Amino acid sequence: VKKYYSELYKVILSLQTEKDCQEFFTDLLTNKELDSLAQRVTAGKLLKKGETYEQIISKTDISSATLSRISRSLKYGTGYKKFL
Repeated sequence: VKKYYSELYKVILSLQTEKDCQEFFTDLLTNKELDSLAQRVTAGKLLKKGETYEQIISKTDISSATLSRISRSLKYGTGYKKFL
């Protein structure tokens, strides 16, 4: 499956507007999957702003396990730090 990641990244890079993104991701993902991605981005931004786990869980209804993973990515990864 990972061999197809490059194709996905190229398609995403071709999106030029928010409307393009909306159309593409609405077709690509289920509503639940899209909600989950949006929830993770929001939680990452809130963590970067210094909000507590409790505040973020209350605002986003994200699980503590997912929030912990996002926190680790912020500490040790590059994507969240660079793009949020």
